[in-house]
Amino acid sequence: MATKPGILTEWPWTWLGNFKHVVLAPFVVHSTYSYFMSKEESRRDIAYLLIFPLLILRMIHYQIWISLCRYRTAKGDYRIVDKSIEFDQIDIERNWDDQIIFSALLFYFGYLNLEQSHHLPIWRTDGIIMTILLHIGPVEFLMYWLHRALHHHFLYSRYHSQHHSAVATQPITTSNHAFAEHAALFMVYSIPMLTTLLKGTASMVSICGYLTFVDFMNNMGHCNLEIIPKWMFSIFPPLKYFMFTPSFHSLHHTQVRTNYALFMPIYDIIYGTLDKSSDILYAKSVKRRSESPDVVHLTHLTTPESIYHLRLGFSSLASKPYTSKWYFSLMWPITLSSMILTWIYGDTFILERNMFKNLKLQTWVIPKYRTQYFNQWQRECIINLIEEAIAHADEKGVKVLSLGLLNHEQWLNKNGELYIRRHPQLKVKVVDGSTLAIAVILNSIPKGTSQVVLRGHLSKVAYSVVLTLCKGRVQVVPLREEEYKRLKANLTPEAANNLVHSETYTSKTWLIGDGLSDEEQSKAPKGTLFIPFSQFPPRKVRKDCFYLHTPAMITPKYLENMDSCENWLPRKVMSAWRIAGILHALEGWHDHECGNMIFDIEKVWKTCLDHGFLPLTMPIESKV
Repeated sequence: MATKPGILTEWPWTWLGNFKHVVLAPFVVHSTYSYFMSKEESRRDIAYLLIFPLLILRMIHYQIWISLCRYRTAKGDYRIVDKSIEFDQIDIERNWDDQIIFSALLFYFGYLNLEQSHHLPIWRTDGIIMTILLHIGPVEFLMYWLHRALHHHFLYSRYHSQHHSAVATQPITTSNHAFAEHAALFMVYSIPMLTTLLKGTASMVSICGYLTFVDFMNNMGHCNLEIIPKWMFSIFPPLKYFMFTPSFHSLHHTQVRTNYALFMPIYDIIYGTLDKSSDILYAKSVKRRSESPDVVHLTHLTTPESIYHLRLGFSSLASKPYTSKWYFSLMWPITLSSMILTWIYGDTFILERNMFKNLKLQTWVIPKYRTQYFNQWQRECIINLIEEAIAHADEKGVKVLSLGLLNHEQWLNKNGELYIRRHPQLKVKVVDGSTLAIAVILNSIPKGTSQVVLRGHLSKVAYSVVLTLCKGRVQVVPLREEEYKRLKANLTPEAANNLVHSETYTSKTWLIGDGLSDEEQSKAPKGTLFIPFSQFPPRKVRKDCFYLHTPAMITPKYLENMDSCENWLPRKVMSAWRIAGILHALEGWHDHECGNMIFDIEKVWKTCLDHGFLPLTMPIESKV
């Protein structure tokens, strides 16, 4: 919001929330009926029918820019501004499609009230030429002065400061305007369209093409990537006066009182508002190359629908813990296509870039879903993808690579030990994060607990937690006999005295992993605290019980560029396995943490707290 919101700041349909698109429903129904159901040929107008598809195409256009720019800025090449994008900015910009809804409504009203908009031809050369000339002249001139007016302290504090709340811009920043401000902007943009309509020279290509051009230039100007190559200005040097670059507009967001022009810098030159460092920033940005991170966290896709939750997908969804949405079912063609693609082909890609003190962090993603990890014929491919990622990190000089989710399972690669054996000369340290996960679980158990119930598929973490508890004289009760036998075989005789297989128990503290059934949960006493030791959260079937998150901690304030949630975890929370890699690099530990290796649990926990990470022990409620 603006610092001092003025009148008509909010959009008229804000109160509708996620159902705001219904304001278009009457017009969509009417246009569809008019075209398909009308018996009069004169009432069938393809231009009227195409207004809604044009809205959809504009949204897709924006989403392509969002995904592409988030991927490229995470890599680091051609990035302009290094400032962080945080959750506050994501929340402010989440309604980027309001302006698309607004323009669609204006098109519908315009069609219904302007006879000249009916039965437009596909192409008219004179109309296209007129559109270009009107944009170069009146639109650019008026937009320059409107923009300068919006920077007057009265209008700036009430309207335009909302747009400038973003220093590190992204494509959807272009839509972050108050309603009244956007209405004024659209009035100027509509000059070529209205003029050609009233003059009878408009065509579907001129109107759709002009809208696409405006969207393209606005998205490009806010993408925080310098994508205009130097050779374009070398071939035709005067071009720099008639076409801006992303770095040119980026200076407007960092310096505020310079570079007001819409798309043509010539107006800033004429009126003396050109930032003198425009050429310097452009030259610097266009030479910038990909960064070499200090720490890499290697994760993978979870469910097929998780592609929409990735920060490369829908940014507003990525900024919240992962939950399935009803409208995902309508997007099944995209979901199915992505699944087929990952079965056939896929390369590891960069998802996220963060800064922690002086460490550069990146998250890399194996393009395989959780279900694929359990398919025997996909397993070798996944092992090779992980191995290639480790080798690539080693070549780039990465200090530590942490393995997330199923990338370090015993049945897959012996908790990462497979790669150490294959490549004994690795300089990058491979970390499975088990020690910190164990520490988080142990410190989540309420003090004074004398008995815990254990259920779930056993893992390296589970074995170590049980051993530590039994040594500390806490009684552990496995629910299944096979788990009891496997655990007892791995305990010392003294510790095994505290391992009890019994169908009766009094504990309301359960340690749970993958494989916990609904029936077993139903046996838990009312008020039971479920503490997961698995990578994936359990299915929550009890309303009268409490569920902790999978092992994770709250991040310090100086962790930068956190604009998305890690899977199902809350904002500003990071999984223990991911934090472990950061600690490894901060402390300069020289050993791999994989295979059967477990570090000093108390030391790792204290080190984690010393670096500002905080325990996350707040239960999450079951919504069942």
